[in-house]
Amino acid sequence: MPLILNLLLAVLLLLCLADMPYGYYTLVRYVSAFVFAYYAYVCFKAERVGLAFTFGALALLFQPFYKIVLGRTVWNVVDVVVAAGLLYLMVKSFNKNVDKK
Repeated sequence: MPLILNLLLAVLLLLCLADMPYGYYTLVRYVSAFVFAYYAYVCFKAERVGLAFTFGALALLFQPFYKIVLGRTVWNVVDVVVAAGLLYLMVKSFNKNVDKK
């Protein structure tokens, strides 16, 4: 998974904590759903089934076509937890790449 993509998506999700226009949240839903679906595909191909199902579930949660109403507070918690997970995966992947060298 591209490290920069994880970082950008984490920043987008954390910016949802600010008071942004409604269009921004819609954009984040589209971007998140696309990225998580892509990650699910990549993980499935790499036979990392647990991670593939996690990303698939996140793609479904963030998909913009049928909105899941959780309330702003719950969405803020979800955004922070998912951003933290992405940053964790980014650091873990970076450390793995550094150890290989």
